[in-house]
Amino acid sequence: MPEEVEELIQEYRDGRITRREFVQKAVLFMGSLAAVTSLLDSIGLQSAYAAQVDPNDPGLVSGNVQFPGSAGTVLGYQSRPKGTGSYPGVIVVHANDGLDEHIQDVARRFAKEGYVALAPDLLSRHGGTGKVPRTDRGITNLRELVTADIIKDDVGGTATYLRGLKEVRGDRIGITGFCWGGGTAFYATTQVKGLKALVVFYGSTPRPLELVQQIEGPILAHYGELDERITSGVPETEAAMKKYGKSFQYKIFTGARHAFFSDDSPRSYHPEAAKEAWGRTLEFFKKHLKT
Repeated sequence: MPEEVEELIQEYRDGRITRREFVQKAVLFMGSLAAVTSLLDSIGLQSAYAAQVDPNDPGLVSGNVQFPGSAGTVLGYQSRPKGTGSYPGVIVVHANDGLDEHIQDVARRFAKEGYVALAPDLLSRHGGTGKVPRTDRGITNLRELVTADIIKDDVGGTATYLRGLKEVRGDRIGITGFCWGGGTAFYATTQVKGLKALVVFYGSTPRPLELVQQIEGPILAHYGELDERITSGVPETEAAMKKYGKSFQYKIFTGARHAFFSDDSPRSYHPEAAKEAWGRTLEFFKKHLKT
């Protein structure tokens, strides 16, 4: 391995350069993007495939936090605009990879848009994401590790913590989630009071369906056409939301797979669908959290 690449790896590990900067520079020494990607996979840095906001962005205050939950300390990652001000809060629920660099990057994207974003690590009771064994399919026993009670208590604790921050408008807390986290966020809105809006990224609907009658705020959902396991349940979800008088908007993106928003996963990422879904998300949260 060229010495220059070893130095770049250390800079990236230290947070002095972003993934994007690393790739751009490493390609010059290694000759191709494929070679750089293979290198990152081999040294365990594949998770941060395409960070869009620098972890050290000077306009943000970002980093790890800890706060009390009803059954112990909850770990998390928080990002907010730098300086004084009062902003809506957004809870960002991770997928079955746990609280990884991609979800941290998503939190920073929300912060750049004028939110205080907090991504709780719902594996906190097991020592946090870094302590839990994983495979190339993520944390395969996540549903065993994170029970319905943990979701209710730790997402509820996250909302309580956000409301207590001087930078947060306590009456303007929204939630979003991706994959397993999309379903988790959906379920959490049936259990946690005061959540003003929900955006679901290809997450399953709470069961039993009657739970949706407990949802307080409007919902926007994004689904992939090729994600049949999830998308096939949309008509049933829509019917239940209509039955209980809940606001439910959704779009099924043509040609998109499950996890189409995950720009850290080249196999599933769909740039056009991701861009449109992000724009719809920002408009939805602006309407329901900023006004």
